[in-house]
Amino acid sequence: MRAIAGRSGIDGTAGVQTSAALFAKSNIVNAEKAIELEGTIMSVLPGTMFRVALANDHLVLAHISGKMRKRFIRLTIGDRVKMQMSPYDTAKGRIVYRL
Repeated sequence: MRAIAGRSGIDGTAGVQTSAALFAKSNIVNAEKAIELEGTIMSVLPGTMFRVALANDHLVLAHISGKMRKRFIRLTIGDRVKMQMSPYDTAKGRIVYRL
């Protein structure tokens, strides 16, 4: 029996993942889930960046999401927005929706 280059290994298990491997990946995705918050734009900064005030009086530096850029959604001071933040860096965020 000969092995074909570019195909699976001798036992034919290449590309097959066990349920434990899939479970481990799903836990990583759940741990990195974005936090969604609402806030108010306090100031407009250069480069489509905004200073957003949250309900708990924290100020966050936020940028516009790609879909909002694509659709040319305009944001001004005083607009209420929905943001996504990483649990690892709560000082920065992404604006995903204008309320």
